[in-house]
Amino acid sequence: MINYPLFFESQTAAPSGTHGTWVTQSEKHSSVCCVPQEFLGSGGALSPEDLFNHALTNCFIATFKVYAENSKLSFDSVTANSRLVVEADENHKVTMKSIHIHIKIFNPSSSDKALLLAKKASNAGFILNSVKTDRYFTFEIESNVNSSEV
Repeated sequence: MINYPLFFESQTAAPSGTHGTWVTQSEKHSSVCCVPQEFLGSGGALSPEDLFNHALTNCFIATFKVYAENSKLSFDSVTANSRLVVEADENHKVTMKSIHIHIKIFNPSSSDKALLLAKKASNAGFILNSVKTDRYFTFEIESNVNSSEV
């Protein structure tokens, strides 16, 4: 049983200016971050947009893995290729407009169950459901016997 509320903390310190990098840290993990070249920064490290993309994509992966384990679905691996679309609206407000995630599940013990759980995970991820970003998923099952895409 999970006892809520849960807390996730981070620490970040960055020098002035849009060029160069800084480090953000959560527990024992750290990431080097930067302003991306697309926003006239130096690039060369993870941008807030990269981290947002990673959060949504890995929310799906984590949720699918939990559903698969709880449902006794075995599989060799799951991959996700994602593309975040950042747009400015008519008022020049920049938003994380949409994310397109292509999921591929390799050698599941049941293709039908894997597809069902993947669709369920795409609609149930906590972080996925916490944002206004439009989410689009495609699912592919690849087995030693055949490959199918939905």
